[in-house]
Amino acid sequence: MFTDFADLAAILAGIIVFVPIVLGFTLFILIVWLIIRNKRNETDKRAEVVLAAIEKNPNIDAEELLKKMAPKSLRKKQVNKLQWGILLSMLGLVFVGLGTYLGYVGGYDADDPVFASVWGFIFLAVGIAFFINYFVTKKMLAKELEAEERELTKQA
Repeated sequence: MFTDFADLAAILAGIIVFVPIVLGFTLFILIVWLIIRNKRNETDKRAEVVLAAIEKNPNIDAEELLKKMAPKSLRKKQVNKLQWGILLSMLGLVFVGLGTYLGYVGGYDADDPVFASVWGFIFLAVGIAFFINYFVTKKMLAKELEAEERELTKQA
């Protein structure tokens, strides 16, 4: 079947490279599908509740009911992005600091400081991306956020 050990090693190396790529792509597609399905189910449930409320009381204000059933306000979404940005940036800084410390102290495997630093920079980059997202959407949605805040102050 295999003529020598080199052929078997080449096939195994190809499998070792191919399997994680396929699994990563499959997991990405699965996560996107689950998120879309979850949002669709939430929308369907809200529609069912509104239809049931309209059937029981035709005089009900459906628009007001939908506002009360809104999943999250814009302000809460913004604060959530800011929190994730802070958390991931701090975690990234900790990992970069750990990698720097391990490299400075020495006595560890040569890959440990690099591994910690790479993960630190990844977390730091994602945290910075959340910060950028927060400030850009804050600027773009300024009017909507002000309107939402005015509505909340009227209710209080």
